Formats: sequence, structure tokens, C-alpha cells
Amino acid sequence: MNRRAWFLFLAVSVLWGIPYFLIKIAIEDLSPLLVVFGRVAIAALVLLPIAAARGTLSRLRGRLGPVTVLAFVHILGPFLLITYGETHISSSLTGLLIAIEPVAIALLMARTERLTPIRVGGLALGFGGVALLVGLDLSGDRLGLLGAGMVLVAAISYAVATMMVQRRLADVPTESLVGATTGITALALAPFAVFALPTEPVRAEAWASLGVLGFFCTALALLAFYQLIGQVGSTRAGLVTYVNPVVAVLLGVALLDEHFGVSTIAGFALVAAGCWLSTRSVPAALEPQPEPAPVRA
Repeated sequence: MNRRAWFLFLAVSVLWGIPYFLIKIAIEDLSPLLVVFGRVAIAALVLLPIAAARGTLSRLRGRLGPVTVLAFVHILGPFLLITYGETHISSSLTGLLIAIEPVAIALLMARTERLTPIRVGGLALGFGGVALLVGLDLSGDRLGLLGAGMVLVAAISYAVATMMVQRRLADVPTESLVGATTGITALALAPFAVFALPTEPVRAEAWASLGVLGFFCTALALLAFYQLIGQVGSTRAGLVTYVNPVVAVLLGVALLDEHFGVSTIAGFALVAAGCWLSTRSVPAALEPQPEPAPVRA
């Protein structure tokens, strides 16, 4: 990975390391559906004018089908599942379940990107590091299993969407692609969001969390993530879900005076080692070779 790829990787890791905490704040005063609608509507309102000014919206012509599917698979479905899931499980467990995404991508891409022992070891080390960082907090209400299932489905949906961007939509400018997918999601949710408007006063913290979720954690994060997929492919891009918990833990230590112990240091080390091993280039000798053409008499 070059410097630009590492910059995008770290940017997405930071921007996606804080949403779980912000969602917890927002859903105290706002319904999960309204939170999802608000963040995608903000992202669409930011990006669609930029795409129009750059004249890149025309690149969506003839691509409405795949773009709509991506909107449902990468945004509408996972955002709703994660937001509703977090009403039943802790944010730490949410982060752990989302970290399954790189493993899912690796399995789905196994035909084209060989799963070498080094890469498998890296994925395992990284997931182990995430488990150490977030802990195995299974606290929650009696619907915790349902909430965990929702987040797990969201992680698999993210993996499928990441591959879809690489294989079918890599040539679409990112501001148009993200603007279109968030716009489609907002339009799909608008009729339902009308019935989810708050009936009681909403704290400023909830509105502020929603604003940050929309502008930074959705618009900017998706822009950077889609560019990262174009730079390094879906398998390596998906590793951001290993680093997100690192960012979340660091923010907790810095801002909330949370505990920083031996398990935290070990978790950081395992995540770093796992990402390094998983992003190493596979030697040419280990890559799948095309079958020789049949010899004709």
C-alpha cells in the first residue's frame, strides 16, 4: 500500500471509529430510523451539489440498477440493522461483530485472491486483537441475541457491498456514487421518517451527534472508503474494521478517562500485526495461475 492508500485507510478508520458512540447518544432522543434517515440525508445534501458542480453525475447514466442495489446493501440495510441492533447490545460487542467483515471478504474473494497461510494468520491475529480491545461484553436486554444477529448480517452485507464497488462501480466518481447511494436511501426512508419525528424536546447533543454522523462519518468516510477500494481492493480495504475499535478505545482513554491496561496494549499489537500480515503482497508463485490453453492439432 502506498502513502495515499495508508492515508485513506487511517482516515476511514478514524471516521468509522466514532459512529458507535455517536449512535448511542443520538438514539437516546431520536428513533433509530430517524437517525439513519438524518445521516444519509445530510450526506446526500453535501455531496450531490458537489457532484453536479463537477459534472460527474452523468457517469451514473445506465448504472441506476447497480447503484440502487449498492444503496440497499451498503447503506440502508446495514445502517438500520446496526442502529436498531445497538438498542439491544453494547457498542463494544457491535464493534467486535462488525470486525467479521474482513474475514467474510477474504472468503468471498478466495477464488481471485488466494488465502495464503500468512493472510489467514493475519486475519486471525487481527480479529483476536479486536476481541481483546473491546472485550466480550454480552450485556444487554433479553433481545441481545437478536441485536447481535442484526449486526452480524450488517457485517456480511458490508462485505458484499465492498466487493460490489470494486467489481462493478470502480469507474464511477466517488462523490457521485456516494451522493447517489445516500440520496436513494434518504428517498426510500423519507415516508417512514415522517412518522418517526420526535414528540418531545431533543437535546443539543443528539442533534450534534447526528450532524457529525452525517457529514464526517457518512459523507467523508464513504468518499475515502470507496477511493481506498479503488487503490488497494476490497480485501485490504475491509481491514478498516480491525482498526476502528483501536480508534474507539483511544478516544475513550483520551476523552473519557477509560482504563488502559495490558490487554489494551496486547490488542493494539495484535491488530497491527494482523493488518501488516494481511496487507502483504502475495508472491507471484503463490498466486493462482491461469490454466494453459489446450493444444490444437
